[in-house]
Amino acid sequence: MEINWKEQDSWGIKEFILLMLIEFVLVIGCIKFVVHPIYSRWFDNDLYAGTLMGLTIAIILISGVYLIALRPKKLSWSEVGIKKFTVKDWKIIVIFSIILMVGAVIIMLLTIFIGNSWENSKTEAIQQNVTFLTVLIAFISAAIISPIYEEIFYRGFIYRWLRTRIGFIGAILLSAIIFTIIHIPTYNAMPVNFFSGIILALAYERTNSIWPSVMIHGLTNGIMVLLTTLG
Repeated sequence: MEINWKEQDSWGIKEFILLMLIEFVLVIGCIKFVVHPIYSRWFDNDLYAGTLMGLTIAIILISGVYLIALRPKKLSWSEVGIKKFTVKDWKIIVIFSIILMVGAVIIMLLTIFIGNSWENSKTEAIQQNVTFLTVLIAFISAAIISPIYEEIFYRGFIYRWLRTRIGFIGAILLSAIIFTIIHIPTYNAMPVNFFSGIILALAYERTNSIWPSVMIHGLTNGIMVLLTTLG
């Protein structure tokens, strides 16, 4: 009989700590602050450097989930939410996408009102050179690559791991906090990241699949990219 993913999993504290170390030591400590500047020097373009950094992080985190959480216990990818969702879940995808977009815009306007700028090196790079290629690269990075690896890691593993141990509310809040912290040093976007973390975890909670979260995440990111090019 299939176990309820919200009540039980096959992992212990070891898997959680190892994946947290990969995230906070390797990804944040090394990739973001050491490797990213190297990529920036290679390309002399923050969009290309940021896209390659995102791909690097994706490979590291997805490999980490496979090698630490799945392969040693002979588990399938369905354990981290890669499973089918029902037709009725499309309603959740549409509603949650609207909530996330509207909420993100309101939070952005509030942060601008209190004096924080929403410009960053990646958006500036796009706006300075708006071509089909730059928009396509930015869209693939934000709407496809990031949503897939982030939902597998932060919702599929982290939220699930927390859900079975500290319950629904605790898991929602703590996973959203972790999701926010990992977006350092993009400090101006952290309130939106926290809000996004809550909405995306709720989508996984409601649908039992990470694909709706991936779609919501990808849709909102993609729209943001397109709005950036128009701005």
